[in-house]
Amino acid sequence: MTKQQGFTLIELMIVVAVIGVLSAIAIPQYQKYVAKAEVASVLTTMTGVKTNVEAFVVENGEFPGGVDGRRPSDLGAPDNMPLGVFTFEDFKDDTGKIKLTFKSEGVNALLKNDSLVLTRATETGTWTCTSSNIEKALLPKGCTSTATSN
Repeated sequence: MTKQQGFTLIELMIVVAVIGVLSAIAIPQYQKYVAKAEVASVLTTMTGVKTNVEAFVVENGEFPGGVDGRRPSDLGAPDNMPLGVFTFEDFKDDTGKIKLTFKSEGVNALLKNDSLVLTRATETGTWTCTSSNIEKALLPKGCTSTATSN
């Protein structure tokens, strides 16, 4: 009677197959978690800018970027944010949008060239978070999306 001294080829192949199946499931989920973290980071930065914009609207009675030509960086948005570029859009009187467009490089593949928008409503001064191209599963609670899920 001899004692077994190692693993058989079949046992090693089974281990490799199990690792392959686990990684096929884990890698896409990891990519989604990274994308969610990047969106949350951007929303946190946008919330800081939103506070400064709100103060500007209260003091001046108009959304920044209009007559005065203020840029997002004048109100606390980072100039060279690694994830994307801030812009003010559709500003009229005390309404407007703060938009971040994700870059095409250096961001998660699920977010490339997509955008996140905070919109200020005139009547109530409330802000809404929307995206037309980021899937709902990647957005924080309170944000809406019209994008189709993949």
